[in-house]
Amino acid sequence: MCKMLSVVVSVYNEEQALPMFYKAARSVLESLDWDYELLFVNDGSQDGSMAYLRRLSREDPRVKVLGFSRNFGHEAAMIAGIDHAAGDAMVCMDADLQHPPECLVEIVKKLEEGCGVISMVRTKNPSAGLIKNITSSGFYALINTLSDVKFEPNASDFFAVSRQAADVLRENYRERVRFLRGYVQSIGFQKAVITYEAGDRVAGESKYSIRKLLAFSVNTIMCFSNLPLKLGIYAGILAALMGVAVMVYTLLTRQGAPSGYTTIVILNCFMFAILFIIVGIIGEYIAVLFSELKDRPIYIVEEKRNL
Repeated sequence: MCKMLSVVVSVYNEEQALPMFYKAARSVLESLDWDYELLFVNDGSQDGSMAYLRRLSREDPRVKVLGFSRNFGHEAAMIAGIDHAAGDAMVCMDADLQHPPECLVEIVKKLEEGCGVISMVRTKNPSAGLIKNITSSGFYALINTLSDVKFEPNASDFFAVSRQAADVLRENYRERVRFLRGYVQSIGFQKAVITYEAGDRVAGESKYSIRKLLAFSVNTIMCFSNLPLKLGIYAGILAALMGVAVMVYTLLTRQGAPSGYTTIVILNCFMFAILFIIVGIIGEYIAVLFSELKDRPIYIVEEKRNL
């Protein structure tokens, strides 16, 4: 029996890129031995993306479309695609051709070998620029230091999972604040890593600003590490050691503790800085808990085509 591959494509204002992506992806998928479906998830696009996808779904029954009621974010689009995909395996990728469709051939080979999770790791991403490439490397170094789960550096939102792995994501990983590519790497199953060189963006521009990337990074740390919450303990130990050092200095020199306005101001600023940092970290964790407790939907589907 022929297996089916579901290709989940997140779409947000990609009207110009969609025709080129569809042509390239279909060319590769037609060469495979697997049946396939192209599941486009329109994440509240403000351009003509949805109109194009409606027309495409009428012309090609293998094109499936989900349309959100508003923009819920890239990760919500991938989750929705996994929830609605009917394939024996799923591949999540973007429509701007920075995730090369040619990699689908190697992905299918790994799936046929029994791999349940396939992470796609970027070796180069020229269009990201120097700052984003540096911050991306720094982010993975930081999260791997803080978290018990070790992630593949430069792993992207381009990944593949088997139906069994997808069922785990559907049933158990339903957080509102999430890091999907991290969840994919942490659920176990037989894993494989495929490297690729990111292509040039064929149209449009990056949807992630520096501010959004920073917020995303903070949420990721909250999801996978409670080490920042322990900062208060380490700060207390540091303050205690500083107190012991001053006591030893006083006893040995018999000159009394260091005095002066400058010393007092510096110590007060240092201690209050640590205190406010700890309070801010606790506030971030409370915000994550509050978001989960509200239990609002991850996404809302307004329109379905061929589903």
